[in-house]
Amino acid sequence: MRFRTSAAVAAVSSLALLTGCGAADMTKQASPFANAQGAKTVTMSVQSWVGAQANVAVAQYILEHELGYRVDTVQVDEVPAWDALSQGRVDAILEDWGHPEQEQRYVKDKKTITAGGELGVTGHIGWFVPTYLAKQHPDITDWKNLNKYSHLFRTPESGDKGQLMDGSPSYVTNDKALVKNLKLDYQVVFAGSEAAQITQMRQFAKEKKPFLTYWYAPQWLFKKVPMTEVKLPPYKEGCDADPEKVACAYPHTPLQKYLNSGFAKNGGKAAAFLKKFKWTTEDQNEVSLMIADKKMTPEDAAKKWVDSHKSTWKKWLS
Repeated sequence: MRFRTSAAVAAVSSLALLTGCGAADMTKQASPFANAQGAKTVTMSVQSWVGAQANVAVAQYILEHELGYRVDTVQVDEVPAWDALSQGRVDAILEDWGHPEQEQRYVKDKKTITAGGELGVTGHIGWFVPTYLAKQHPDITDWKNLNKYSHLFRTPESGDKGQLMDGSPSYVTNDKALVKNLKLDYQVVFAGSEAAQITQMRQFAKEKKPFLTYWYAPQWLFKKVPMTEVKLPPYKEGCDADPEKVACAYPHTPLQKYLNSGFAKNGGKAAAFLKKFKWTTEDQNEVSLMIADKKMTPEDAAKKWVDSHKSTWKKWLS
């Protein structure tokens, strides 16, 4: 869900504030501060969605202003971020939505990555329609009735099928398999990034047009564009094990933090702080909204949250 007078500030600020655009290949890009022997530095992977960027903004602000660390951030797609973390190219990932293959390889087998605990936020991916449409057609929120309404969602990109809007192709999604296996008359169309997807949804909402979209919670946009989830076949453990045969809803996932094992052991106060970093969905959305909707810089949004939530973050330093 990413969002100072230092090189680290430039690294964060240079990211498009809402974008889910493709990130760097970390096999070719490494932070000059990552895993630096004896240096009081921390490098964090910042994911392309604004919720994850909010985590990093607040963690970075506290690391710099309360603990005296120099912080660097690098933007990288979800799976390559695990490779970078294992190699010590980054020290921490603060929001992971579940990557069992990488967890098995790096945490359990190679032990190059250490679990950093829960973030405190539960993530959920799903299909959503605007609430104004759900009120007009109450049965549209059951996947069994989607074909009945597919004509409402046709766009030039989807042709004679209904459009199911997705964001970045780099995001974890079962949507193409779901459309195929549930025999739905829809075409998955990628907006290209979180920012582009948000722009489309806000435009549709402004004109009160129908749309069906892949989306996720927590996400600040729900406060601006109320949406209702479409009920897919219930999720059961293992129903998504085979990516080609998925025919069930997405799970609810307690979001996790992960640290490079060397950093987890020898990272001192910074590692201890990141292990204790745990906040609520409301906290994350508050910072996300400041960054994405109110157009505040990540540092200013983090400072405003830190100034008004001392009782929360002081516990992370104890």
